[in-house]
Amino acid sequence: MHNVAITGTGVFTPSEVITNDELVAAFNSYADLWNAENAAAIDAGTVQAKTHSSSEFIVAASGIERRYVLDKEGVLDPARMFPRLATRSDDQPGYMAEIGVDAAQKALSAAGVDAADVDLVICAASNMERAYPAIAVEIQQLLSAGGFAFDMNVACSSATFGIQTAADMIRSGSIRRALVINPEICSAHLEWRDRDCHFIFGDVATATLLERDEDLDKPHFKVLSTRCATQFSNNIRNNNGYLRRTQDHMEDRRDMQFMQNGRKVFKEVLPLVSQHIADHMEHENIAATDLHRLWLHQANKTMNDYIGKKVLGRTPEPGEQPNILQDYANTSSAGSIIAFSKHSNDMKPGDKGLICSFGAGYSVGSVIVERA
Repeated sequence: MHNVAITGTGVFTPSEVITNDELVAAFNSYADLWNAENAAAIDAGTVQAKTHSSSEFIVAASGIERRYVLDKEGVLDPARMFPRLATRSDDQPGYMAEIGVDAAQKALSAAGVDAADVDLVICAASNMERAYPAIAVEIQQLLSAGGFAFDMNVACSSATFGIQTAADMIRSGSIRRALVINPEICSAHLEWRDRDCHFIFGDVATATLLERDEDLDKPHFKVLSTRCATQFSNNIRNNNGYLRRTQDHMEDRRDMQFMQNGRKVFKEVLPLVSQHIADHMEHENIAATDLHRLWLHQANKTMNDYIGKKVLGRTPEPGEQPNILQDYANTSSAGSIIAFSKHSNDMKPGDKGLICSFGAGYSVGSVIVERA
Protein backbone atom coordinates (compact mmCIF):
# COMPACT_ATOMS: atom_id res chain seq x y z
CA MET A 1 0.00 0.00 0.00
CA HIS A 2 1.19 3.49 -0.86
CA ASN A 3 0.60 6.74 0.97
CA VAL A 4 -1.12 9.60 -0.88
CA ALA A 5 -0.43 13.32 -1.06
CA ILE A 6 -2.09 16.39 -2.54
CA THR A 7 0.71 18.24 -4.31
CA GLY A 8 -1.12 20.91 -6.27
CA THR A 9 -4.43 22.66 -6.76
CA GLY A 10 -5.71 25.07 -9.40
CA VAL A 11 -8.71 27.37 -9.74
CA PHE A 12 -10.17 28.80 -12.94
CA THR A 13 -12.21 31.94 -12.24
CA PRO A 14 -14.37 33.49 -15.00
CA SER A 15 -13.71 37.12 -15.87
CA GLU A 16 -17.33 38.25 -15.53
CA VAL A 17 -18.86 39.10 -12.15
CA ILE A 18 -22.49 39.67 -11.19
CA THR A 19 -23.04 41.60 -7.96
CA ASN A 20 -26.15 41.19 -5.87
CA ASP A 21 -27.31 44.69 -6.84
CA GLU A 22 -26.98 43.90 -10.55
CA LEU A 23 -28.81 40.60 -10.18
CA VAL A 24 -31.60 42.13 -8.11
CA ALA A 25 -32.14 44.91 -10.68
CA ALA A 26 -32.50 42.33 -13.46
CA PHE A 27 -34.71 40.01 -11.41
CA ASN A 28 -37.03 42.82 -10.32
CA SER A 29 -37.35 44.05 -13.91
CA TYR A 30 -38.27 40.50 -14.94
CA ALA A 31 -40.82 40.30 -12.10
CA ASP A 32 -42.39 43.59 -13.19
CA LEU A 33 -42.65 42.36 -16.78
CA TRP A 34 -44.21 39.08 -15.68
CA ASN A 35 -46.66 40.79 -13.33
CA ALA A 36 -47.74 43.17 -16.13
CA GLU A 37 -48.27 40.29 -18.56
CA ASN A 38 -50.32 38.39 -15.98
CA ALA A 39 -52.15 41.36 -14.45
CA ALA A 40 -55.64 40.00 -15.18
CA ALA A 41 -54.93 36.64 -13.53
CA ILE A 42 -53.28 38.35 -10.59
CA ASP A 43 -56.32 40.63 -10.14
CA ALA A 44 -58.61 37.62 -10.35
CA GLY A 45 -56.64 35.88 -7.63
CA THR A 46 -55.79 32.84 -9.75
CA VAL A 47 -52.09 33.70 -9.97
CA GLN A 48 -49.77 35.18 -7.37
CA ALA A 49 -47.73 38.23 -8.28
CA LYS A 50 -43.97 37.77 -8.27
CA THR A 51 -42.28 39.46 -5.32
CA HIS A 52 -39.21 41.64 -5.70
CA SER A 53 -35.83 40.47 -4.45
CA SER A 54 -33.22 42.56 -2.62
CA SER A 55 -29.51 42.45 -1.88
CA GLU A 56 -30.31 42.40 1.83
CA PHE A 57 -32.49 39.32 1.36
CA ILE A 58 -29.74 37.51 -0.56
CA VAL A 59 -27.02 38.20 2.01
CA ALA A 60 -29.28 37.25 4.92
CA ALA A 61 -30.38 34.02 3.22
CA SER A 62 -26.97 32.89 2.00
CA GLY A 63 -24.02 35.13 2.77
CA ILE A 64 -23.45 35.60 -0.97
CA GLU A 65 -22.42 39.04 -2.25
CA ARG A 66 -21.39 38.32 -5.85
CA ARG A 67 -20.68 35.44 -8.23
CA TYR A 68 -18.53 34.71 -11.29
CA VAL A 69 -20.26 33.54 -14.48
CA LEU A 70 -19.28 32.60 -18.01
CA ASP A 71 -21.91 34.88 -19.52
CA LYS A 72 -23.18 37.91 -17.62
CA GLU A 73 -25.23 39.56 -20.38
CA GLY A 74 -27.65 36.68 -20.85
CA VAL A 75 -28.26 36.26 -17.14
CA LEU A 76 -28.97 39.96 -16.63
CA ASP A 77 -31.35 40.27 -19.59
CA PRO A 78 -34.81 40.55 -17.89
CA ALA A 79 -36.46 39.02 -20.96
CA ARG A 80 -34.14 36.00 -20.77
CA MET A 81 -32.26 35.50 -17.46
CA PHE A 82 -30.21 32.61 -18.78
CA PRO A 83 -26.58 32.51 -20.02
CA ARG A 84 -25.87 32.62 -23.73
CA LEU A 85 -23.38 29.84 -24.41
CA ALA A 86 -23.04 29.39 -28.15
CA THR A 87 -23.18 25.85 -29.47
CA ARG A 88 -19.68 24.75 -30.38
CA SER A 89 -18.75 22.48 -33.25
CA ASP A 90 -17.63 18.95 -32.50
CA ASP A 91 -14.02 19.80 -33.30
CA GLN A 92 -13.90 22.59 -30.70
CA PRO A 93 -13.20 22.01 -27.00
CA GLY A 94 -16.32 21.87 -24.87
CA TYR A 95 -16.94 24.52 -22.24
CA MET A 96 -16.29 22.17 -19.32
CA ALA A 97 -13.12 20.82 -20.90
CA GLU A 98 -11.84 24.33 -21.60
CA ILE A 99 -12.18 25.61 -18.06
CA GLY A 100 -11.15 22.25 -16.59
CA VAL A 101 -7.90 22.32 -18.55
CA ASP A 102 -7.13 25.80 -17.22
CA ALA A 103 -7.56 24.65 -13.61
CA ALA A 104 -5.61 21.44 -14.27
CA GLN A 105 -2.65 23.29 -15.80
CA LYS A 106 -2.47 25.49 -12.70
CA ALA A 107 -2.48 22.45 -10.43
CA LEU A 108 0.24 20.76 -12.50
CA SER A 109 2.34 23.93 -12.48
CA ALA A 110 1.98 24.27 -8.70
CA ALA A 111 3.22 20.70 -8.27
CA GLY A 112 5.92 20.86 -10.95
CA VAL A 113 4.47 17.84 -12.75
CA ASP A 114 4.11 17.24 -16.50
CA ALA A 115 0.69 16.22 -17.75
CA ALA A 116 2.25 13.23 -19.52
CA ASP A 117 3.11 11.80 -16.08
CA VAL A 118 -0.54 11.77 -14.96
CA ASP A 119 -2.12 8.30 -14.95
CA LEU A 120 -5.75 9.21 -14.29
CA VAL A 121 -8.07 12.14 -15.00
CA ILE A 122 -11.44 12.28 -13.25
CA CYS A 123 -13.95 14.93 -14.22
CA ALA A 124 -16.15 15.09 -11.12
CA ALA A 125 -18.98 17.61 -11.26
CA SER A 126 -22.66 18.16 -10.53
CA ASN A 127 -23.64 19.27 -14.00
CA MET A 128 -22.31 17.60 -17.13
CA GLU A 129 -22.20 19.20 -20.57
CA ARG A 130 -23.15 15.96 -22.30
CA ALA A 131 -23.71 12.29 -21.60
CA TYR A 132 -20.77 11.06 -23.72
CA PRO A 133 -18.01 11.02 -24.73
CA ALA A 134 -16.67 11.64 -21.24
CA ILE A 135 -15.55 15.19 -20.49
CA ALA A 136 -12.61 13.68 -18.63
CA VAL A 137 -11.33 11.94 -21.75
CA GLU A 138 -11.55 15.23 -23.66
CA ILE A 139 -9.57 16.95 -20.89
CA GLN A 140 -7.05 14.12 -20.94
CA GLN A 141 -6.48 14.64 -24.65
CA LEU A 142 -6.23 18.43 -24.40
CA LEU A 143 -3.64 18.08 -21.61
CA SER A 144 -1.78 15.25 -23.40
CA ALA A 145 -2.08 13.33 -20.16
CA GLY A 146 -1.35 9.63 -19.92
CA GLY A 147 -3.35 6.74 -18.53
CA PHE A 148 -7.15 6.82 -18.60
CA ALA A 149 -10.05 9.09 -17.71
CA PHE A 150 -13.70 9.00 -16.73
CA ASP A 151 -16.54 11.21 -15.49
CA MET A 152 -18.35 10.91 -12.19
CA ASN A 153 -21.29 12.77 -10.67
CA VAL A 154 -22.18 12.86 -6.99
CA ALA A 155 -23.64 16.36 -7.09
CA CYS A 156 -21.93 18.80 -4.72
CA SER A 157 -19.84 16.00 -3.19
CA SER A 158 -18.24 15.10 -6.52
CA ALA A 159 -14.83 16.57 -5.60
CA THR A 160 -14.36 14.63 -2.38
CA PHE A 161 -15.75 11.44 -3.90
CA GLY A 162 -13.31 11.92 -6.78
CA ILE A 163 -10.44 12.44 -4.35
CA GLN A 164 -11.30 9.22 -2.50
CA THR A 165 -11.55 7.30 -5.78
CA ALA A 166 -8.17 8.58 -6.98
CA ALA A 167 -6.55 8.11 -3.56
CA ASP A 168 -7.74 4.49 -3.38
CA MET A 169 -6.17 3.76 -6.77
CA ILE A 170 -2.91 5.36 -5.71
CA ARG A 171 -2.92 3.44 -2.41
CA SER A 172 -3.45 0.15 -4.24
CA GLY A 173 -0.56 0.83 -6.61
CA SER A 174 -2.56 0.81 -9.84
CA ILE A 175 -1.62 4.45 -10.57
CA ARG A 176 0.95 6.98 -9.37
CA ARG A 177 -0.73 10.33 -10.12
CA ALA A 178 -4.27 11.55 -10.65
CA LEU A 179 -6.03 14.80 -11.49
CA VAL A 180 -9.48 15.33 -10.02
CA ILE A 181 -11.09 18.18 -11.96
CA ASN A 182 -14.34 19.94 -11.05
CA PRO A 183 -15.63 22.23 -13.84
CA GLU A 184 -18.95 23.60 -12.62
CA ILE A 185 -21.09 25.65 -15.02
CA CYS A 186 -23.90 26.09 -12.53
CA SER A 187 -25.32 29.20 -14.23
CA ALA A 188 -26.72 27.07 -17.05
CA HIS A 189 -28.72 24.90 -14.62
CA LEU A 190 -30.05 27.58 -12.30
CA GLU A 191 -33.51 29.10 -12.61
CA TRP A 192 -32.51 32.73 -12.33
CA ARG A 193 -36.19 33.77 -12.36
CA ASP A 194 -37.08 31.98 -9.12
CA ARG A 195 -36.75 34.33 -6.15
CA ASP A 196 -36.04 31.44 -3.75
CA CYS A 197 -32.88 30.37 -5.58
CA HIS A 198 -31.98 32.98 -8.22
CA PHE A 199 -28.87 34.08 -6.31
CA ILE A 200 -27.34 30.75 -5.32
CA PHE A 201 -24.85 29.65 -7.96
CA GLY A 202 -21.75 30.78 -9.83
CA ASP A 203 -19.33 29.24 -12.35
CA VAL A 204 -15.78 28.02 -11.71
CA ALA A 205 -13.41 25.09 -12.22
CA THR A 206 -10.98 23.51 -9.77
CA ALA A 207 -8.35 20.80 -10.02
CA THR A 208 -6.53 18.71 -7.43
CA LEU A 209 -3.38 16.72 -8.18
CA LEU A 210 -2.74 13.63 -6.07
CA GLU A 211 0.50 11.62 -6.06
CA ARG A 212 2.19 8.81 -4.23
CA ASP A 213 3.74 10.21 -1.08
CA GLU A 214 7.21 8.79 -1.66
CA ASP A 215 10.33 10.94 -1.32
CA LEU A 216 8.42 14.12 -2.14
CA ASP A 217 10.67 17.16 -1.70
CA LYS A 218 8.02 19.77 -2.53
CA PRO A 219 5.24 21.28 -0.41
CA HIS A 220 2.30 18.91 -0.07
CA PHE A 221 -0.49 17.66 2.14
CA LYS A 222 -0.58 14.04 3.29
CA VAL A 223 -3.98 12.47 2.71
CA LEU A 224 -4.50 10.74 6.05
CA SER A 225 -7.99 9.40 5.45
CA THR A 226 -11.04 9.68 3.19
CA ARG A 227 -14.66 8.77 3.82
CA CYS A 228 -17.86 9.00 1.76
CA ALA A 229 -21.53 8.36 2.44
CA THR A 230 -24.86 8.65 0.63
CA GLN A 231 -28.53 8.64 1.61
CA PHE A 232 -31.24 9.04 -1.01
CA SER A 233 -33.31 12.20 -1.00
CA ASN A 234 -35.18 14.03 -3.74
CA ASN A 235 -35.07 17.37 -1.91
CA ILE A 236 -32.27 18.68 -4.14
CA ARG A 237 -32.48 17.70 -7.79
CA ASN A 238 -31.90 18.61 -11.43
CA ASN A 239 -34.18 16.59 -13.69
CA ASN A 240 -32.69 17.92 -16.90
CA GLY A 241 -29.17 16.76 -16.19
CA TYR A 242 -27.16 18.09 -19.11
CA LEU A 243 -26.05 21.56 -20.10
CA ARG A 244 -28.61 23.54 -22.08
CA ARG A 245 -27.01 26.28 -24.18
CA THR A 246 -30.15 27.73 -25.75
CA GLN A 247 -33.54 28.46 -24.26
CA ASP A 248 -36.29 28.26 -26.83
CA HIS A 249 -39.07 27.01 -24.54
CA MET A 250 -38.83 29.21 -21.47
CA GLU A 251 -42.23 28.12 -20.15
CA ASP A 252 -41.16 24.48 -19.97
CA ARG A 253 -38.01 24.96 -17.93
CA ARG A 254 -38.87 25.22 -14.27
CA ASP A 255 -39.29 21.58 -13.32
CA MET A 256 -36.18 20.62 -15.30
CA GLN A 257 -33.68 22.97 -13.64
CA PHE A 258 -32.12 23.07 -10.18
CA MET A 259 -34.75 22.71 -7.48
CA GLN A 260 -34.60 22.21 -3.74
CA ASN A 261 -36.80 22.08 -0.69
CA GLY A 262 -34.64 24.39 1.39
CA ARG A 263 -36.30 23.80 4.76
CA LYS A 264 -36.00 20.02 4.52
CA VAL A 265 -32.41 20.28 3.26
CA PHE A 266 -31.39 22.35 6.28
CA LYS A 267 -33.18 20.02 8.68
CA GLU A 268 -31.81 16.80 7.22
CA VAL A 269 -28.36 17.65 5.85
CA LEU A 270 -26.89 19.48 8.84
CA PRO A 271 -27.08 16.56 11.30
CA LEU A 272 -26.05 14.12 8.57
CA VAL A 273 -22.88 16.05 7.75
CA SER A 274 -21.99 16.84 11.35
CA GLN A 275 -22.31 13.18 12.37
CA HIS A 276 -20.35 12.02 9.32
CA ILE A 277 -17.43 14.28 10.22
CA ALA A 278 -17.58 13.30 13.90
CA ASP A 279 -17.53 9.58 13.03
CA HIS A 280 -14.66 10.06 10.59
CA MET A 281 -12.59 11.94 13.14
CA GLU A 282 -13.32 9.39 15.87
CA HIS A 283 -12.32 6.50 13.62
CA GLU A 284 -9.00 8.21 12.89
CA ASN A 285 -8.45 9.21 16.56
CA ILE A 286 -8.46 12.89 15.68
CA ALA A 287 -9.88 15.26 18.28
CA ALA A 288 -11.45 18.61 17.53
CA THR A 289 -8.39 20.25 19.08
CA ASP A 290 -6.22 18.51 16.46
CA LEU A 291 -7.92 20.29 13.59
CA HIS A 292 -6.41 23.58 12.47
CA ARG A 293 -8.78 24.20 9.59
CA LEU A 294 -12.10 23.20 8.05
CA TRP A 295 -12.62 23.63 4.30
CA LEU A 296 -16.35 23.11 3.97
CA HIS A 297 -18.69 22.98 1.00
CA GLN A 298 -19.59 26.55 0.13
CA ALA A 299 -23.37 26.36 -0.10
CA ASN A 300 -24.65 28.60 2.63
CA LYS A 301 -22.93 30.54 5.42
CA THR A 302 -25.47 29.56 8.06
CA MET A 303 -24.98 25.88 7.27
CA ASN A 304 -21.20 26.19 7.45
CA ASP A 305 -21.33 28.13 10.71
CA TYR A 306 -23.53 25.41 12.22
CA ILE A 307 -21.30 22.55 11.05
CA GLY A 308 -18.12 24.32 12.16
CA LYS A 309 -19.53 24.86 15.63
CA LYS A 310 -20.71 21.24 15.92
CA VAL A 311 -17.36 19.83 14.78
CA LEU A 312 -15.15 22.06 16.91
CA GLY A 313 -17.51 22.29 19.87
CA ARG A 314 -17.30 26.08 19.76
CA THR A 315 -17.60 28.98 17.35
CA PRO A 316 -14.69 28.76 14.87
CA GLU A 317 -12.04 31.43 15.20
CA PRO A 318 -11.34 33.68 12.20
CA GLY A 319 -9.40 31.64 9.65
CA GLU A 320 -10.32 28.23 11.08
CA GLN A 321 -13.27 27.85 8.70
CA PRO A 322 -12.57 30.06 5.67
CA ASN A 323 -15.46 31.06 3.45
CA ILE A 324 -15.23 32.03 -0.22
CA LEU A 325 -19.01 31.99 -0.59
CA GLN A 326 -19.34 35.76 -0.49
CA ASP A 327 -17.21 36.11 -3.65
CA TYR A 328 -17.90 32.92 -5.61
CA ALA A 329 -21.42 31.98 -4.42
CA ASN A 330 -22.23 28.27 -4.40
CA THR A 331 -20.01 26.56 -6.97
CA SER A 332 -21.24 23.07 -6.19
CA SER A 333 -18.45 20.47 -5.97
CA ALA A 334 -15.71 23.06 -6.49
CA GLY A 335 -16.45 25.18 -3.41
CA SER A 336 -14.50 23.27 -0.77
CA ILE A 337 -11.53 22.96 -3.15
CA ILE A 338 -11.51 26.72 -3.79
CA ALA A 339 -11.43 27.26 -0.02
CA PHE A 340 -8.61 24.72 0.36
CA SER A 341 -6.61 26.14 -2.53
CA LYS A 342 -6.86 29.73 -1.33
CA HIS A 343 -6.56 29.12 2.42
CA SER A 344 -3.99 26.41 3.07
CA ASN A 345 -0.54 27.79 2.21
CA ASP A 346 -0.09 29.31 5.66
CA MET A 347 -0.42 25.97 7.46
CA LYS A 348 2.65 24.59 9.21
CA PRO A 349 4.07 21.04 9.06
CA GLY A 350 1.96 18.80 11.27
CA ASP A 351 -1.14 20.98 11.03
CA LYS A 352 -4.24 18.94 10.21
CA GLY A 353 -7.37 19.97 8.38
CA LEU A 354 -10.53 18.51 6.93
CA ILE A 355 -12.06 19.03 3.48
CA CYS A 356 -15.77 18.28 3.38
CA SER A 357 -18.41 18.58 0.68
CA PHE A 358 -22.07 17.64 0.80
CA GLY A 359 -25.20 18.00 -1.24
CA ALA A 360 -27.83 16.30 -3.35
CA GLY A 361 -28.25 12.61 -2.99
CA TYR A 362 -27.84 13.20 -0.10
CA SER A 363 -24.09 12.80 -0.30
CA VAL A 364 -21.20 13.75 1.95
CA GLY A 365 -17.47 13.22 1.55
CA SER A 366 -14.60 14.17 3.86
CA VAL A 367 -10.82 14.15 3.45
CA ILE A 368 -8.45 14.51 6.42
CA VAL A 369 -5.09 16.01 5.47
CA GLU A 370 -1.88 16.99 7.21
CA ARG A 371 0.68 19.55 6.11
CA ALA A 372 3.95 17.78 5.37
